[in-house]
Amino acid sequence: MTGLTPFRFRGVVEGFYGRPWTHAQRLDAIEFLGAHGMNTFVYAPKDDPFLRREWREPYTGTDLARIRELVGRSDALGIEFVYCLSPGLSITYASDNDVRALTAKFRSVAELGVRRFGLLLDDIPQDLQHDADRDRFADLAEAHVALIGRVYDDLPAGAALIVCPTVYWGYGDEAYVARLGRGIDPRIDLFWTGRAICSATLDLFDAATFARSTARLPTYWDNYPVNDVAMSHELHVGPYRGRDRHLYRFASGVIANGMELFESSKIAFATIADYLRSPEGYEPEASWQAALREVAGEPDWDAYALFADNVRSSCLSAEDAPQVTRALESFTFRFERGEASAAARELAALADRLLAAADHLLRGPVHNTALIAEGRPWIEAFEIGARAMRCMADLAASGRLAADGPSELFPYLERLREARVRVFGDALTMTLTDLTNPSTVNEGSQVRAGGGRS
Repeated sequence: MTGLTPFRFRGVVEGFYGRPWTHAQRLDAIEFLGAHGMNTFVYAPKDDPFLRREWREPYTGTDLARIRELVGRSDALGIEFVYCLSPGLSITYASDNDVRALTAKFRSVAELGVRRFGLLLDDIPQDLQHDADRDRFADLAEAHVALIGRVYDDLPAGAALIVCPTVYWGYGDEAYVARLGRGIDPRIDLFWTGRAICSATLDLFDAATFARSTARLPTYWDNYPVNDVAMSHELHVGPYRGRDRHLYRFASGVIANGMELFESSKIAFATIADYLRSPEGYEPEASWQAALREVAGEPDWDAYALFADNVRSSCLSAEDAPQVTRALESFTFRFERGEASAAARELAALADRLLAAADHLLRGPVHNTALIAEGRPWIEAFEIGARAMRCMADLAASGRLAADGPSELFPYLERLREARVRVFGDALTMTLTDLTNPSTVNEGSQVRAGGGRS
């Protein structure tokens, strides 16, 4: 690899389901990308009606002015602003009027200075829905090849197009994807998420398979740190992991999908920027510590880092809460060996550190108030868990864990379940479940401490 940044596309997509970012947040995102050596901002919020449900409607007034300002800020910072439309829920591919409406919308935005456009055909039915389409096209792949070709041909001179196919994850050689790649202009880029919608790894072999199948390198729409839909109980503030250090050899770039939680997304974005800048030399943990310092702020970063270490849960993380998991395993082992006092001291010391961090984040003056506000449900659950561990230690120290554990610890377990957010992975809830079951909390019985994701 030369000294040049290896990926052509290095950026972020606002492409989640949920409340879109505010205009001020988008401007901030563009500034953040520029400061971190990224070069692409993809505008594709799923719940922006102008992009998906009401894609035919033109921009006017304030809405038009906001797009113009985003484009201008991007241009000033050397960021390419990619404007996307998602017409697939309602478009009739055989309708000339619908295709003209789509290209007219793109052309109206081109007048603001946009030069790269995204046609997003994801999350739609995989069968043709309209009689006119079934009469004209054999299947969805044929309809999409025709639509993409017409849109690309009608873009202004010099404009570029990137497409998200309906089949956007898998092995990379699925029939629909291969036919799409063979059927569209080779200058058109294709988004791809990898083996899964949210892929634990992106490896060189899969990228090469996609490239051979579609006759172009994949542009990864990487669904991290996004936490929408079924992932909303997780706070994705861990480091970027599982991406091949040589991925740039068979991929044109990575565009990371953010969370609705804007400030929280910046932590992962900063680590993603480090990887994209130097994938062969990227060190996840070192990058993460720097990102936590930057986003949380110097006075608060150690408290936030202790909290963040216990909300690592995501498709990228093999460990949920490594420090607490090890501490609970040690507590269980030593308690069952008859070393209750030593076990209690160790766990109490950790619990006190966690409690101090939670107290500072929830009640002390903090630098990034928006970051803490976004993460408050998880921080509150973090505090509940820390109190549970302190209670566990106190009960063990006084010799009352077997007798009083079920009654005193169960309220903590209930509150953690009611919080409906994932903190400490499975380690704490598994331990509390055992300790609140009278049949398992007896001298000489096995108390389980576990980690790992179910």
